[in-house]
Amino acid sequence: MKQFLLHTALLGVLLTNSCGTTSKAPAKQEVTEEKPQNPANLIVPGADQLASYLPLLKGKKVGIMGNQTSVVGPENEHLLDVLLREKVDLRFGFAPEHGFRGNIERGEKVSNDVDAKTGLPLFTLYGGNEKQDSIVKSVDVMLFDLQDVGARFYTYITSLHRVMELCAKHNKELIVLDRPNPCGDQVDGPVRKDDKFKSNVSYHKIAMVHGLTVGELAKMINGEKWLEDGKQCKLTVVPVQNWDHGKMYELPVIPSPSLPNHLSVRLYASLCLFEGTEISVGRGTDWPFQVVGYNNPVYGDFTYTPGEKAGMVKHVEGKGEQLYGLDLRELDADKQQFTLKYILHFYNKMPDKSKFFTRAEFFDKLAGTDQLRKQIIAGKSEDEIRKSWAPELKAYKEMRKKYLIYPDFK
Repeated sequence: MKQFLLHTALLGVLLTNSCGTTSKAPAKQEVTEEKPQNPANLIVPGADQLASYLPLLKGKKVGIMGNQTSVVGPENEHLLDVLLREKVDLRFGFAPEHGFRGNIERGEKVSNDVDAKTGLPLFTLYGGNEKQDSIVKSVDVMLFDLQDVGARFYTYITSLHRVMELCAKHNKELIVLDRPNPCGDQVDGPVRKDDKFKSNVSYHKIAMVHGLTVGELAKMINGEKWLEDGKQCKLTVVPVQNWDHGKMYELPVIPSPSLPNHLSVRLYASLCLFEGTEISVGRGTDWPFQVVGYNNPVYGDFTYTPGEKAGMVKHVEGKGEQLYGLDLRELDADKQQFTLKYILHFYNKMPDKSKFFTRAEFFDKLAGTDQLRKQIIAGKSEDEIRKSWAPELKAYKEMRKKYLIYPDFK
């Protein structure tokens, strides 16, 4: 059952009520537990709970890590605009991979800039920034509000880690405004263990489908001492109200240009592995991450021709070619779970299999291991592959339990 955000009356209530290097002892992890003020049992993301976090910002210089998913209320008003109206002393914004307003393409450079609407200085964490230290030192507290989609290779959680590193280094508090994980009903795939495969798309030693919210992951990063030199940052999580890991959640704003709807979000973890190949996942069409194809009729009867779409221009596999493959657009989004069947289908159909893994190094980074690629080449079935990662996945699930804020799925 799809859940939607607050209605106008609830937002009115909330607005009315609102007004570095750590020491040797580990910093205390604080989780703000607000009692539900929501009789309709609607899901209330952390950003909507202004009464919970505005008092924590009063009289402080604030930095924000956000993008187009950082919205408040039924009108999806940008958090930046809300905070400025509430007279919060915002000093700068950090932007993730797709930019502060979400208009930057996959893997493209995110430059230092200003927000066109408000004039707020913007800086990038994606791709590095030599001024990051002085930027974070200039504020008292950092806010983090990005909508993750539950896959290890989605780079917003890499941005979370980098913000935590800076906060720990300069003894700044981080407030995470938590949001539901739209794929939080599953934990699956290989766990990255070897740092050889660490990258922006495989930053943490977690399962490919990690089953955490960003707030829960932040607790894990602190608790497992994954920050540099084992430091911890002072962490406050404003939890989501009326959500648990078994509850479906359809995002109110698209998280990036190539994930335009609930189905694409639910299929993303299964289809993103194709980015280690030349096979199209529908970029340059109206259905990214809902169709899969290549330029040979052997792959299926469904055909499409990628072109140019906003946010999907520079990296379009098969642009201008008629592609053949699978049409997944009619699948029930809520029932989608992580699977290898699509990648195995295309590999097994390819006449010259030596040409399948055209970006083998990137495929291994996405997978967090080179074993998956080698198993596919060896002709292993999905069941055989799953058995190979089962012990590490079991251990990860046990670790994950320590950091859950919300009731788990069954």
